[in-house]
Amino acid sequence: MSRIRQDSDSRKTTWVFVAVVVSLFLVIFLAARGQLNPILTNSTVITALAPFQRAISWAGDKINGATTTVWEIATVYYQNKELKEEVFALRQQNLQAAEYVAENIRLQEMLNYKHAAVQFDLMPAKVIGRESSTWTSVISINRGSSDGIKPNMPVVTEKGLVGVITDVSPVASRVQLLLDSRFSVGTLVQRPESRVAGIVQGNPSDAMLPQMINIPRNSDIIVGDTIVTSGFGGVFPKGLMVGSVATVKNDSGGLLEIAYINTAVDFQKLEDVMIITASREAPPQPLTPPKQTPGTETDKDGNLIGGDGKK
Repeated sequence: MSRIRQDSDSRKTTWVFVAVVVSLFLVIFLAARGQLNPILTNSTVITALAPFQRAISWAGDKINGATTTVWEIATVYYQNKELKEEVFALRQQNLQAAEYVAENIRLQEMLNYKHAAVQFDLMPAKVIGRESSTWTSVISINRGSSDGIKPNMPVVTEKGLVGVITDVSPVASRVQLLLDSRFSVGTLVQRPESRVAGIVQGNPSDAMLPQMINIPRNSDIIVGDTIVTSGFGGVFPKGLMVGSVATVKNDSGGLLEIAYINTAVDFQKLEDVMIITASREAPPQPLTPPKQTPGTETDKDGNLIGGDGKK
């Protein structure tokens, strides 16, 4: 029974499909011959189809508007993404340019010092390491034994004394800083009428404020005095800038004074240094002849010019 019903339904479906196909061909045939136009232009047909046409037109407008909106959003998104990438790239370029400017200034200052300090053979180096536990004691630099670096070579900047080489490997070295409590260097007051001698060493109580010890209590050292290396001991050449006196206090025994020093070098900004690989006696300053009184001038041999001694 069910078999008969299925066969009947299948035949009905087939006939419906055939009828649709034939109708479709018939419509196409009549439209091709122009015989369908009167039917499509009939007012009744137009009225009947109007709601469908409006619906189709409305749907088309909405689809077109939605497509346009999506396209505009996508365009804005990609433009915004490109602008962000461009801004990031420009910021990176600005940072890099600023870094190049800062490095150029540092290197120019070092070069000027190298030209002025003709009594030294100087080798530039970069700071490549600084451990947090030894931040005020030791730094690592990118010069080693392959560059001719040896222990006990002084390290400076154009500002003044940094420290001394302690350990050397083929490609790097460790520098003990002036701030280290184990560091010491013979110094003196640069002021001509003073020339008080002492020893500058690291301050265990305040690493950023080294102390000058062994100063006689009756010395004339004062706040603001410039402190330079004395050259005693043979490691540090004479005349390297150490810093200036910040305060002067009596030591615990009461017989000596202690001067606390503001270092010439800013150890918080230490990036480039120079190693003194050789040192010679600084050339004497050229003598400037005193101004001569008019009427008593002499030539280079001491002969009087003018008056009875006129030549």
